[in-house]
Amino acid sequence: MRGVNEPASRLPSTFRLIVTGGGTGGHTYPALTAVRALQARLAADGRALDLLWIGTPDGLEARVAPAEGIAFKTVATGKIRRSANPLKMISPANVKDMARVPLGVAQARKIVSDFRPDVVLATGGYVAVPAGLAARMCKRPLVLHEQTVRLGLANRKLAGSATRIAVSSESTLPLLPEAVRSAAVVTGNPVRPEVLAGHAEKAITALGLTGFDRQLPTLYVTGGAQGAQQINNVVRDALPWLLERANVVHQCGPANVEALRASAAGLPPQLAGRYFLTGFVGPELPDVLALVDVVVSRSGAGTLAELTALGKPAVFVPLASSAGNEQAHNARYLEEAGAAVALEGEVTAVRLRDALGPLLADPARRAGMAEAARVHGRPDAADRLVDVLLSAASGG
Repeated sequence: MRGVNEPASRLPSTFRLIVTGGGTGGHTYPALTAVRALQARLAADGRALDLLWIGTPDGLEARVAPAEGIAFKTVATGKIRRSANPLKMISPANVKDMARVPLGVAQARKIVSDFRPDVVLATGGYVAVPAGLAARMCKRPLVLHEQTVRLGLANRKLAGSATRIAVSSESTLPLLPEAVRSAAVVTGNPVRPEVLAGHAEKAITALGLTGFDRQLPTLYVTGGAQGAQQINNVVRDALPWLLERANVVHQCGPANVEALRASAAGLPPQLAGRYFLTGFVGPELPDVLALVDVVVSRSGAGTLAELTALGKPAVFVPLASSAGNEQAHNARYLEEAGAAVALEGEVTAVRLRDALGPLLADPARRAGMAEAARVHGRPDAADRLVDVLLSAASGG
C-alpha cells in the first residue's frame, strides 16, 4: 500500500502504445475499444497515453484512427489471397504482394525503433505482420489479440513472437500450438461500452415503433452495415409467418430498402405495423439490442461478442466466404454451448421458420438460450485486455 506522502505512481507519466491491425471492423473496433479503456485507466492514475496506429492506407483503420485523433502511419503489406488449391496460393498477385512484406517490415522496424513503445498491440489483419515482426526485432513486448475461435492467419504467423496472446474464448486454448499456449490468456473480445447501455423504450420512441405488439417477442434481423442478400431473401419469404409471431426490426442495407419495401407492400395493416424496415441502424443500435428478444445475423466475432455480453439468443447464418470459414466455426461454437442456432449451407425460409419457431413460441426456451449466451459473454473484455497490456509492458 502506498504511504501518504508517496507519489501516486512510480511509473512513467506517459505510456507509449503502438496499435497495429485492421482492414475490417472486426480487427479495428476491438483495438479502438481497448485504447479507450487504456486511456481511461491511465487518466485515473494521472498518466497520459501516447499512441500510434500502424495500418494500411485503404483499410477501415485509415478512417477510424484519424477521426479519433490518433497518429497514423502506413507500411507496405502483402495480402495473401487464400485458396484450397495450393497452386493458386502462388498466384502472381500473391507472389507480388509477398515481395512487399520485407519492405513493410523494414518500414515498421524504423517506426517502432523511433517511437519506442512500451508495448505493441496487434489485433490481426495482414498489416499486423510487419509491425509485429518489427516489435520482436526491436525487443518490444508484443501482445496479440484474437477475436475469433481459431487464430487468424496474421496472429498464427506472429504467435511465436508474442509476449502474450489474448484470446476471446476458452475454446481457443486447446487449438493453440503447444509451444505458445503458456503465453495465452482469455480476455474476451472488447465490446463498446455504449452497446451494453441501451434502453428498450428509447428504441420504441426513436424508431416510431407504435405498431409493435408488446405482447409478442421482437426479432432483430441484420446483415451488417451493407446488409446481406441471403438473409434479406429468406426473411422476405418468411415475413408473413414471422409477423404473426413477432415484431421485426429488419436492418437490410441501404441498397436493399426499396425492393424489400415493395415486397412488403401487400401485408395486412396489422402485420405491416409490426415490421420496421431500415437500411442502417446507427446510434439507436444499443437501444434496439436492449429491445429485441432474438437476433438473426451473420456470426462475425464482433457480433458474437456483443450478443453474448448482452445475453441475446441468436440464429446465425454464417458468411460462407469468411476468411478461414471463421464465421461457421463461431456459429457452431455457440450452438454447441446452447446459446444459438447455426444455419449453414443453403438457407431457406422453411429452415429459418424451423429455427425460429420454437424460440418465438417459448419464452422459457429463449431465457435458457439467453443465459447460455451470457455465460460466454465477457462485457469486461476491454478492461481484461488493458490488464494484459500493462502487465506485458512491465515485464509481468
